[in-house]
Amino acid sequence: MKNNNMVFLKTLLLSTSQINIWKHTSDKKKKSKIVGSFIGLTFIYLMIMGYCVANCIGYGILGIANTIPTLCALSLSAIAFLFTFFKTNGYLFNFKEYDMLMALPFASSTVAGCKFLYMYVKTLPWYLTISISMMIGYGIYVKPSIIVYPLWLVLSLLVPIIPMLFASFCGFLIARISTGFKKNNIIQTILTFIFVIFCFSLRFIIESIFRNNQVEDVLEQTSEMTENAARIYMPAGWFSNAVTKLGLSDIFLLVGVTVFAFAIVFKIVGRSYRNINSALKSHAASKKYKMTVQKRRSVINAIAYKEFKRLTGSTTYMVNSTVGELLALILGVVTLIIGFEKIVRIVIQDAPIDTAILQPAIPFIAYFLVGMMTTTACSPSLEGKNYWILQSLPIKKETIYKGKMLFNMYLTIPFMSFLIICLCISARVPFVNSIFYLLLGFILCAFSTAWGCVCGIKHMRLDWENETEVVKQGAAVAIYMFPNMFVALGLTVLVVYLGLTINHILLTLLLGAIVAVLALICYLRALKLAARTQ
Repeated sequence: MKNNNMVFLKTLLLSTSQINIWKHTSDKKKKSKIVGSFIGLTFIYLMIMGYCVANCIGYGILGIANTIPTLCALSLSAIAFLFTFFKTNGYLFNFKEYDMLMALPFASSTVAGCKFLYMYVKTLPWYLTISISMMIGYGIYVKPSIIVYPLWLVLSLLVPIIPMLFASFCGFLIARISTGFKKNNIIQTILTFIFVIFCFSLRFIIESIFRNNQVEDVLEQTSEMTENAARIYMPAGWFSNAVTKLGLSDIFLLVGVTVFAFAIVFKIVGRSYRNINSALKSHAASKKYKMTVQKRRSVINAIAYKEFKRLTGSTTYMVNSTVGELLALILGVVTLIIGFEKIVRIVIQDAPIDTAILQPAIPFIAYFLVGMMTTTACSPSLEGKNYWILQSLPIKKETIYKGKMLFNMYLTIPFMSFLIICLCISARVPFVNSIFYLLLGFILCAFSTAWGCVCGIKHMRLDWENETEVVKQGAAVAIYMFPNMFVALGLTVLVVYLGLTINHILLTLLLGAIVAVLALICYLRALKLAARTQ
């Protein structure tokens, strides 16, 4: 890579480096947030390292420690592919600074290559965490020669690049095809939803293995499956042979193929890079467009409609904000087909329990899915560098956030109502009780919306490079999600317990009143914070 390309990459890293911001900012609040995020990430990395070391110890106890290098390469490759595939749209394509970067004296392939390397460096701590921990586990049982350790570290830095290149090329093809659609993110959105549903289904597959006492059989086949995977995915085999047999040919193959693949992929991508980004940033007009009377909307409804367009225009935002609603839709349909009692028996593993005592928990079961994520937690930050446009509008700031909250109510209430109705029908809940459960579900949606808005405004971040940093990794989303999920689970258990002694309708009214008060407090707090924003 030429020196000016290294300068380009260095500039990208420095402009978004949290350490660099911490060194030069005088805002104590921003510094404390950065320190808090570093502490949180360190804790996550330590948890991953502990899990990987424990996994390697298990392999050692079973006498299959020699498969650890292959497992490490496959793990790095899988994570690299997934991370890159979901970040391609936003990092490599359709990024905010496209116009500014393309105006610089660099070839299109150079810009694409540097953005790829930037994406690689940003995810490097995750790769090193897995690599180092598995190297430790391998060293405990195999006790290889000293040269294996530096060789492991160096080659493990190359292992993620090939799957990242493949994911980037897939993203390139999707972006190329998507430019022919009015909604150019439609293909990636569909694929992402399919992947999310598959990940949720894995839980039931693993649970079935343990319930049917197939653990020993699975562990006995692990070594063979890992070796077979290494034969199919050759870079994993090259890495394994390089660190276990010190094979020079495998080392040269891994390095050579990585460099060659990088050059070829970005030679191809560079040819269409400008065209794809231009198409993704433009919107085609319909050939059958006719001028008609424009619809009149109130200001709040107009802002809510704007949020709808923002949601449907972003794969990351749409998937993360609507995954709970999609799961609620699936659960509602499955409940009607299979039956409430059968689903409960599957969850509690045929424990002797009367399913009627679970009826008061139906609104909270629905809320656990629908309230999993709220658009109001990240929509304030998603304004990004366009935030000044909202500030300059002749509209009260409170009105803007009322519109954002209204959109989340439009989004969540239909799915909440659908799931509650399906659960009530399947569980044979009395009609009057069902009405009160729907009312409680409506109040829970209001609380979720208001509480998310408080988090979104209080922890607003406008200086993001990619929307993933706000939608998936933002402080507002984390502060909303984790306490909310634990509280929802706790309330589900509490309601079942209280339902044994208290009339279900009375219990629902009592909880509805408490949640309504909390929702009102959060709503007023959100409006107060909105008035203070600058």
